[in-house]
Amino acid sequence: MEHSVDTTIQFSGLKPGNYKYQYTLDDSFFSDYKNEKILGGEVVFDVEFEKNERMMMLYFDYSGKVLTTCDRCLGEMEWPINGKQVLCVKISDNETSDNEDVVILPESAYKIDLAQWMYEYIVISLPIQCIHPDDKNGNSTCDPEMTKYLSDADERTETSDETASDPRWDALKKLKGND
Repeated sequence: MEHSVDTTIQFSGLKPGNYKYQYTLDDSFFSDYKNEKILGGEVVFDVEFEKNERMMMLYFDYSGKVLTTCDRCLGEMEWPINGKQVLCVKISDNETSDNEDVVILPESAYKIDLAQWMYEYIVISLPIQCIHPDDKNGNSTCDPEMTKYLSDADERTETSDETASDPRWDALKKLKGND
């Protein structure tokens, strides 16, 4: 996949040693992936590239923000992202690896594209559930128009639970009361 940001490192011809790279991933980068959770953002990656004869180590240090959707009110919100990751790259035609932090490249490889790993590091930095934070008084900062519908649905559920009684559970409720 061709990306809007050049995230490749051409390692053939580089002498063993340490190299530093910086990448700024913006809205155009995130649009390449078409993820419903990440709508855009700006994340800066500082990558230290350590090259040895048959192995390379990549140290990722990243921070920024992504535009995502609140899981409660469905409004857009910015979420801060930061983290550190390490990726080991080995050059071999004979080895295989089951470790997700170790990549095996064939002897014929001369460059590596970091885009997929950077994207995955950002995705795993997101929490399972993104919700607008509460304000300093402890009140929700979610869209009040949407949360109004949520509270109406909760009230309807509570009312229907109180009025509708399932006879299969009534016998168990009686047993529970006899403790």
